[in-house]
Amino acid sequence: MEATAAAAKELTWGGGKAKPFSASYGKMMIWFFIMSDALTFSGFIIAYGAMRFKFLETWPIADEVFTHIPFVHGNFPMLYVAFMTFVLIFSSVTMVLAVDAGHQMKKTKVAWYMFATIIGGAIFVGSQAWEWKTFINGSYGAVQMYDGKIIQFVDASGHQVTLDSFVVTHHKDREQHLANNGLWYAEEASLPIFTVAEVSEAFKRHPELSVRTEKINFDMKSKEILSRDASLKYLAEGKAVITGADLKVNEYGKNLFANFFFFITGFHGFHVFSGIVFNIIIFFNVILGNYERRGSYEMVEKVGLYWHFVDLVWVFVFTFFYLV
Repeated sequence: MEATAAAAKELTWGGGKAKPFSASYGKMMIWFFIMSDALTFSGFIIAYGAMRFKFLETWPIADEVFTHIPFVHGNFPMLYVAFMTFVLIFSSVTMVLAVDAGHQMKKTKVAWYMFATIIGGAIFVGSQAWEWKTFINGSYGAVQMYDGKIIQFVDASGHQVTLDSFVVTHHKDREQHLANNGLWYAEEASLPIFTVAEVSEAFKRHPELSVRTEKINFDMKSKEILSRDASLKYLAEGKAVITGADLKVNEYGKNLFANFFFFITGFHGFHVFSGIVFNIIIFFNVILGNYERRGSYEMVEKVGLYWHFVDLVWVFVFTFFYLV
């Protein structure tokens, strides 16, 4: 009996030399974390898919939302998002090279490849911050109806136009009502750049313009454009002018789109930022020769597993959020 117990104890994995699947204790724990985090991201993406399917006819078209490139004016659908994706995937390649160099005990190569991975992650996070800023500030402006729907404005060719291009404001002297410049117990939201009356008045002076609704024409793969008379009727029911997007309003259409955008890309961005921090710590340990003295670069491999997971998640986010 004692011999059997001793044999069982030797076979029990306690994080020591016994390695199921030829993996150390630390690598197994990384895999457990990755699996649990994968389930979390899966839940978010499934929820996004369910809401998009429910509001399919009024969901914003990604090609009409993500059209900007830094320092360049024009309409370039998805190009900058594609650049971000390329940078992140390329950083995964440099991480593979760092792990391979670690297996060969080549300290200098590990350091350089780790440095390249950190730079790639920093470019991605910076690009995502810029994308958030652009999304929040808005591109064209829109009018929100009392039922919460959004209408936008297009020219005779069907291209969306900015409110600035045809509306002139007349309420510049109007100040935002805050607790310190009015009733001490009340304040209002920030003032829009235009009022609905100003937009309606300007719209009447530009017969070449029309109103575009949230509803998608699936045959044309574009938003529904109303006739001139129908456009004027819609404008008469306008509630407020909105620019940009936040958790309450969204100039691009359905507000759920903005909510999912901030939450899913923000959660993934937090993971990328955390990975950059981990990589920086490992990078300095490589420079100091800590892993050279240990005779193993397994820590580089561990952080590499996390980095590959973050890249893989972005591939799914990019596919389902931006492309589909």
